Amino acid sequence: MTGPHPSVAAVRNAVRESLDGCEIGTRVWVACSGGPDSLALAAATGYVGRKEGYLTGAIIVDHGLQEDSAVVAERAAAEVRRAGIHTVFVEKVTVGREGGLEAAARKARYGALNARIDAEGGLNPHLLTGHTMDDQAETVLLALARGSGARALAGIPARRGRIVRPLLSLRRKDTVAACQALGLDPWHDPTNLHADGPKRSQLRTKVMPALVDVLGPGVVSGLARSAALLQADADELERQARSAMGASTSSVRGEEWRCDMLAALPDAIRSRMIKMLAENRGAGPLTAAHVTAIDQLITDYRGQGGVALPGGYEARREYGRLVIVDPHKPRA
Repeated sequence: MTGPHPSVAAVRNAVRESLDGCEIGTRVWVACSGGPDSLALAAATGYVGRKEGYLTGAIIVDHGLQEDSAVVAERAAAEVRRAGIHTVFVEKVTVGREGGLEAAARKARYGALNARIDAEGGLNPHLLTGHTMDDQAETVLLALARGSGARALAGIPARRGRIVRPLLSLRRKDTVAACQALGLDPWHDPTNLHADGPKRSQLRTKVMPALVDVLGPGVVSGLARSAALLQADADELERQARSAMGASTSSVRGEEWRCDMLAALPDAIRSRMIKMLAENRGAGPLTAAHVTAIDQLITDYRGQGGVALPGGYEARREYGRLVIVDPHKPRA
C-alpha cells in the first residue's frame, strides 16, 4: 500500500509537529483564504485532528475588497469542507484605511478571527495560519528595504499567543502540490500575481525570481534561516529589556523611569525598553524616529522639550526621570 504524496505527508507532519503536546479535545482553527497554502493546511489539520482527537474548524474572512469577495469566500468554504473540515464560518468585515490598506485588512482579519474563536470557546484554542517559507523570505526582504530593526528582520514568528504557523519550514510549491495530489481546487488571488500590484506582489513576481536567478534557489531558505536566528536574538534582548524596565522604575511613581539608570543600559536594551514602556502606556506604535528622540531625552538632555507620540501621548524628562504622559488621564 502506497503512502500519501510527499507534499501531503510534509504538510501533515508539519501540522502534527506544531500541535505536539496538545490535549485530546483541543480546539484547532484554520484561518483559510481558499488559496493553496491555507487549503493544504486545512486538509492536513482535518486529517491530523481526526487522528489525534482535536476538534477542528476553519474561519474564512471576507474582506469585501473585491467585487466577488462573497462568492470567493463561499467557494473557499466549500473547498474546506471537501478537504475534511466541516465546521466552517465565514466572517464579513469592513476594512478601514488607517495605516494603509494591508495593515488595516490584517487588523480587521485578526479581529474577526479572534472574535469567532472567543465566541466558540473550547479547550485551549489554537489558530493555524498558512504562512510558508516563501512568505517568510518576502517579509525579511521588505523589512531590509525599510531599514527595520532586528524584531522586524526576525520575520513571522512560528508562534505568538494562540497563533501557530506550521508551514514556515515548507515552500509554497509544496502546498500547491499537496492540493493537486488531494484533488482540491484552490483560489489564486489575482492581486498576488499582478506585476504592477501591491509591493508584496511585485516582490513576489519580480524581485524574488531575480534573486533566485542570480543567487540560486537557496536564497529563500537562507533568508528564512536568518529570520529564525534573529528571532532568538530579538527574544533574548526583549527579555532583558523587560527585566531592566522593572529595575529602573521610579520608587516615587510607577509610571516614571530614572534616566541615570536608563542611560547606563546597553543601547540595544535601552532602545527596546523605550519602545516597550511607551507602547505599554498606550502610545504607539512607535517609529525609530520616536525611539531616537526619547533616547536623546535620556542620554543627551539639553533642556529640550517633550517628544510627541502617537495617540496624543508625550514623553518628557522631569527631575531626572522619564515620564510618558497619558492625555486621557489627569496626573496627580
